[in-house]
Amino acid sequence: MAEPPRSDLVALLDHAVGAWPDRPAWTFDDGTDVVTLTFAEVGARVGATAAGLVARGVGSGDRVAVMLDNRPELPLTWLALHRLGAAMVPLNTRYRSVDAGHVVADSGTRLAVTSPAYAEVLRGLPGLEVVDAASLPVTEGAPSPLPAVEVDGRTTANVQYTSGTTGRPKGCVLSHGYWTTLAGSLVDGFPRIGPDDVMLTAQPFYYIDPQWNLVTAMLAGAHLVVLDGFHPSTFWAKAREHRVTYFYCLASMPTLLMKMPPDPLDRDHRVRVVQCSAIPPSAHAAIEERWGVGWYECFGMTETGADIRVTDDDHDELVGTGCLGRPAAHREARVVDGELWLRGPGMMDGYLGLPDPFEEGGWFRTGDLARIDDAGRVHLQGRLKDMIRRSGENVAAHEVEEVLTAHPAVRLAAVVGVPDEVRGEEVRAYVVAPGASAEELTAWCRERLASFKVPTSWVFRDELPLTASHRVAKAQLA
Repeated sequence: MAEPPRSDLVALLDHAVGAWPDRPAWTFDDGTDVVTLTFAEVGARVGATAAGLVARGVGSGDRVAVMLDNRPELPLTWLALHRLGAAMVPLNTRYRSVDAGHVVADSGTRLAVTSPAYAEVLRGLPGLEVVDAASLPVTEGAPSPLPAVEVDGRTTANVQYTSGTTGRPKGCVLSHGYWTTLAGSLVDGFPRIGPDDVMLTAQPFYYIDPQWNLVTAMLAGAHLVVLDGFHPSTFWAKAREHRVTYFYCLASMPTLLMKMPPDPLDRDHRVRVVQCSAIPPSAHAAIEERWGVGWYECFGMTETGADIRVTDDDHDELVGTGCLGRPAAHREARVVDGELWLRGPGMMDGYLGLPDPFEEGGWFRTGDLARIDDAGRVHLQGRLKDMIRRSGENVAAHEVEEVLTAHPAVRLAAVVGVPDEVRGEEVRAYVVAPGASAEELTAWCRERLASFKVPTSWVFRDELPLTASHRVAKAQLA
């Protein structure tokens, strides 16, 4: 069999359809309905969806917002946009008017693909045409030939918004080459995903995690199972049901899984590798003992892709240490003044509309404090970022502060992360707001922000400590 092309995602899909037409490509399981598509069916539906997008005026270079739950229409739309040389702008389904409006305006999006569940949030945004994903595919008769579009590894595939250190979310410009490099590293190197693997993802598809899972499966000829969300009580049952061999997860997930009652079937599964970001060091050995499979630490960012990972060469030595492992074959890492810097192929092309964020020589500053030991392994030691990590979600404190200070009663606000055993961090707001209540401010935030950004604890004060430049001195708040 010919080696799968790695130039772009269009060529990669065409190869998968030709090489494995009858092999299961995707299974979507929402707990009630299970839908499985073969690679041939994916190819046909992508073509029909692309025809529907052309009918709505989508062409090369366009950016289209997509706000959908974990259902086949989301990746079908994503791949259909690639066929047209267009890019997807994924919208978090918990976004409301302020955060969705920022992403739509900043990205220059004029069309959004969604479902009735989220259409109302988007219809109020100026200049945005809202289309129901179910109405997109051209299924009656032979669709007109799609326009001939040149796509290569440099073509933009996504504008993926992520919360930065300050301010509102920034759009990471991700090329086709970003995705093929990331996927290739997981096929060529550890964990060596192959055609016999069944991959499982439970994260929302507007994150990069299910997206790189999909591209990796498409490159390897593997089967990808997508759940509607992460449900600790049924997660391993689904892994058994679908005969899963691999999954990636985030730190809060093993913590929540360990809180589930032990099950005689805990070790009755086919999983051979689990990759996880921020495995709780104190529980690492117990996690592996319970499910009888190795959990491997790994590190990556939306900006940089897949960067650092523990492999089977050093897994046993590193259990419980919190060590990230070594840089992947395509990635270089160094520490400058305590901060982790990365460079190499497969990174973003920059932040949309913002100055070049890369240092001389192509180095990207992660904002994470780290050290590199004599064996070349990376150990995180904290964060420079004023960002809160709540259950795998990035929350920029400044964004929440902006919404709070827009409330008539709020004179000053500062948002910080506080440790939480399950979620990693929770969002706490310190406010100077005479006459306001926590209930009132919570309701105000819920109307304007995704639920994960809404503070869960409130501290009311008559004043907040300020620096010489009249910024809140957050280090003095605790």
